[in-house]
Amino acid sequence: MTTTQTTPASPLLTTLRGAVAADGVDAPVAAHYGELSREQRELVAGRGFVDLSHRGVVTVSGPDRLSWLHLLLTQHVSELPPQQATEALILSPHGHIEHALYLVDDGATTWIHVEPGTQGELVAYLEKMKFFNQVEVADATADYAVVHLPAGSTASAAGAAAVRELPYGRDLFLPRAELAALTAGFGSPSGLWAYEALRIEAHRPRLGFETDHRTIPHELGWLETAVHLQKGCYRGQETVARVHNLGRPPRRLVFLHLDGSMEVLPPHGAEVRLAADGAEGRPVGFVTSSARHHELGPVALALVKRNTPVDAPLLAGTVPAAQEVVVPQ
Repeated sequence: MTTTQTTPASPLLTTLRGAVAADGVDAPVAAHYGELSREQRELVAGRGFVDLSHRGVVTVSGPDRLSWLHLLLTQHVSELPPQQATEALILSPHGHIEHALYLVDDGATTWIHVEPGTQGELVAYLEKMKFFNQVEVADATADYAVVHLPAGSTASAAGAAAVRELPYGRDLFLPRAELAALTAGFGSPSGLWAYEALRIEAHRPRLGFETDHRTIPHELGWLETAVHLQKGCYRGQETVARVHNLGRPPRRLVFLHLDGSMEVLPPHGAEVRLAADGAEGRPVGFVTSSARHHELGPVALALVKRNTPVDAPLLAGTVPAAQEVVVPQ
């Protein structure tokens, strides 16, 4: 994943007790607040919130916005109803994933959040594609911040500029200058590690973690949530149709149950091998994300070769792992 800019550290890192900063692209927000298991349980119970203010925010306005985006995205959005959340991808000419967009339209503006640091590159691409369409594209990251409320939360979203209603919660676009004040009534915060553990459990892919320069949507299960197979007219559509109709993707996402006796989680990029081949065997894939789940213990997602036997024990780095099918062979 290419990042072109950074987001300032969240004010909640200094105002909320116990906040410990994450690392990498997630460094501007808290990894945890000192109680990882409790933070996960709070989210599962529908309480609290997650600071996602490091994510990029892009807005598209103008009368042609939805019909124009429909031509660029993998998702069918030309008749997207107001307040209906969806997600979409932008692909390369060869069908490789370049951007993942999480969007909602409020009837006048399409609100989008994206991976930290990718908003500049996305805006530059969208600006190049405007031609004569009546649209205005803006990087709104400096003015708006994303906060996640879990499913079941009774917190008010009255201060949000836009809301994405999801099966697993709500993404709020809040005025960045009012972030601390607006989240004060949301209950106790949960860090990104808790949020990521639940994302991994739900098998939701993340750009730059589950993807590399050659990932296609079929490998991650994104056909079900971010690609509309009955629409064409977008870059990379030929690859999507060909792989869907004539073949199978070269790799597939798997969920890993990791050996709980190991103290260290395999990092992103750790090579995955067949356990029978040992630590010197030929890699069949790599770990994309890992976390400690409050009930399941250490878990991970990995991208492996399609022909890797689904019942084969694996080694994720040096950690023994059992796989669970996400994308079938």
